[in-house]
Amino acid sequence: MESNKKTKVKGIKLNTRFTALVILVVLFPIAILAGIIYYNMEKNVIDENLTYMEYIMERDVARISINVDAIRMSTQLVLSNNAMLDVLNAAYENRELSTAELLDFYDRDIATLERLVNNTPLLYGVRVYAASDNVQELMPVLYKNSRMKNLSWANKEEITGWQYGYDDTLFSALLTNQNSELMALVTPITDYRNGNIGVVEVVMEMQTMFPSMYDDVESEWRGFISDKGDMYFGLNQDKAKELLEKIPFEVMSEQDDGKIYTKYLEIDGGQYVISYANSSLLKGSLISVRDITESVAAIMHSRNTFIIMAIFLLIFLTFFVNMIVNRMLKSFYNILRSIRQVQNGDLDVKIPVEGNDEMGELAIQLNTMLDRIRKLMKDNLDREILAKNSEIRALQNQINAHFIYNVLETIKMMAEIDEEYAISDAITSLGKLLRYSMKWVSGNVSIRDELEYIRNYVALINLRFDYEIILSVNIPDKLLGQEIPKMSLQPIVENAILHGIEEVAQDTTIYIKGYIRGEDCVIEVTDSGKGMSESQVEAIKEKIAGKIEKEGGSGNGIGLKNVQDRITMAFGREYGLDVASKLNCYTKIIVHLPYIPKGEITL
Repeated sequence: MESNKKTKVKGIKLNTRFTALVILVVLFPIAILAGIIYYNMEKNVIDENLTYMEYIMERDVARISINVDAIRMSTQLVLSNNAMLDVLNAAYENRELSTAELLDFYDRDIATLERLVNNTPLLYGVRVYAASDNVQELMPVLYKNSRMKNLSWANKEEITGWQYGYDDTLFSALLTNQNSELMALVTPITDYRNGNIGVVEVVMEMQTMFPSMYDDVESEWRGFISDKGDMYFGLNQDKAKELLEKIPFEVMSEQDDGKIYTKYLEIDGGQYVISYANSSLLKGSLISVRDITESVAAIMHSRNTFIIMAIFLLIFLTFFVNMIVNRMLKSFYNILRSIRQVQNGDLDVKIPVEGNDEMGELAIQLNTMLDRIRKLMKDNLDREILAKNSEIRALQNQINAHFIYNVLETIKMMAEIDEEYAISDAITSLGKLLRYSMKWVSGNVSIRDELEYIRNYVALINLRFDYEIILSVNIPDKLLGQEIPKMSLQPIVENAILHGIEEVAQDTTIYIKGYIRGEDCVIEVTDSGKGMSESQVEAIKEKIAGKIEKEGGSGNGIGLKNVQDRITMAFGREYGLDVASKLNCYTKIIVHLPYIPKGEITL
């Protein structure tokens, strides 16, 4: 009872410590980390939008530069066209041109300018207006002066330079598209003879020059402010004007040509990213505004939600940690109790697995360890039983062979007296077999001794048959001292005769070959008997591996499975037998052993 009370007191102390530890070491760092994370999240949103707006502005500035180059190149092409200058000078001087001259001018120069417009998708048109109406209009390029008055910009005091946001009213709405806003570079055409002889208007759609102004992107507005203060917008004009009026003037005070400025502003409780760039090419400034109020507000909402959840989490963890600690201690003492039973010799104990936490994993690992201990003990016991059975069988063979050997010696003397030397030789071979069997060896023997036994065995077998079994041995001298379990090759030869050669019933050779492969010794026993099918080979392999219950061995009671067991018991599980065969051709048994020579012996 006193021990249990102490255990309970310890549990309460651990509970308090773990709870305080979780609050101090986990929640406080999490709170600090969360503050840093949400601050960085807000900063990242702003930085990402600053980068995005700067990229959009860089893209727009690059596009505008290309568009302006196209307009200026087209303008220069007209100004440098001598034929155009001649036609405009003739109109200024009220001089009539012949039909042939007009046709030549149209086919050569007007057609060239028309192709220029058609082949340059950026351009809306190239128009040349004469200084007077005394000119033959050659559409869509050459027009008289009064035609120019149909355009809104032509009625301004200053008509040269950039003109923005006007409709194509050169002709009626039936002939021109008046749904698109246009802009143009208007340049006077002068000649040394008559001075100002006309005007060239290179036209481009506003949407082509400022494509981003016409992109319908949520929470984004873009515009162009000319140096004269005129403001132009593509879509959402009212919202864009409202935002621009709220932006303090000093925010856009920096006006270095071509440089892009991107800033973050808080205006009337809203968060905005503004990007602008002054363009001396267009005589004005590009401006883009993006409203990021919702993105920033979402982060603030997430932060507030996190704080509320953290408070509830703190309350929940107080109870949860208390429950977990109690559970951990319960599992710990169950494991400790089981370990003490094992120490007292009870290996059949099964540690209860409670939960999937570390204590549960510890219980699983301890159970696995106990299973392995029980398996190792069983394997050792099986090895001892196998060794003991082998000793008993060998002892029985030794007792039986001793009696038979004495009888055979008597028969041999009788055969020699009667000059029956063939019978005497056969009895001699049989006596050597019995002597080999009678000699008990607890360890291994050399391959040389095993081969001598096999030769005597084959000599006796040949007495039974009308055909001859030839034994061919090809083993290097260095392998003759190799250690091998006693009676491990003879069962292989016996199987070859009983199951492979007897059914063929003709002169046959058994090949025994040995060689060194790396650190291993390999011995192959091959017969040219009836062979086996693939299914039979697989069955033999499974029997040797112990997957099929063995049914006894060959005549001497030691089969291939017994040979496999004794080899693995002597040298390890990586060594043993393998089988290869081809039906009606051959069967080969391969013996894998570690190379352990006992000195080179000459056969």
